[in-house]
Amino acid sequence: MVNSRVEAPSVAVMGGGGGTAGRSCAGCGGRIVDRFLLFSMERYWHTRCLKCSCCHAQLGEYSSICYSKGGMILCKNDYVRLFGHSGACSACGQSIPASEMVMRAQGSVYHLKCFTCATCRNRLVPGDRFHYINGTIFCEHDRPGGGLITGPPSSLQASSIMADQKVC
Repeated sequence: MVNSRVEAPSVAVMGGGGGTAGRSCAGCGGRIVDRFLLFSMERYWHTRCLKCSCCHAQLGEYSSICYSKGGMILCKNDYVRLFGHSGACSACGQSIPASEMVMRAQGSVYHLKCFTCATCRNRLVPGDRFHYINGTIFCEHDRPGGGLITGPPSSLQASSIMADQKVC
């Protein structure tokens, strides 16, 4: 699947009346005998067990939307923080796999190969200084305006998002 984002209606609150006998929770594995249960990502959950992998917010109380990527279940805020608004690279628009290392600048997320200077096209690597001007990346040498520095350049850090690694 190219985009493994799962959206509404991904959390449905259901009554736990007579039709839930024998259902087990995807979170804890226990039998669901509660008055209410959640149905999300084709599985049943106790209301207390469907939680964001990062902030641990109970998703049935927090929102009716949750996201799934790289084996994580995420609230909208953590999904956007980790993968950007669309889960796609800000430069090329292609999906970014959950296991891929990414670069971040001002809330935008990029593939490593796409994080390049707009002028010289050199790839920037962790530790490089760069300027982010109106959504465009420039290396320290190619920044517009030459000698006028209005603020310190950013220092680059890579973000590794691994499917089996805690990222929060």
